[in-house]
Amino acid sequence: MTFGISAFMLFMLFIIAELAWKSKAGRGGTAVLFFVLALGMVGFVAKMIIQKLWGM
Repeated sequence: MTFGISAFMLFMLFIIAELAWKSKAGRGGTAVLFFVLALGMVGFVAKMIIQKLWGM
């Protein structure tokens, strides 16, 4: 399960990069896209870490 979700997260990063490239967002726009769209993935990873630390 963890491997599948990790692979899916990497695929989503590829999609974000493709979106930034096709929209010609530039450096600032690309940074905003990665920050905003990848923030949900960071929350998911943080949830997994918190669960491991609390023993859930």
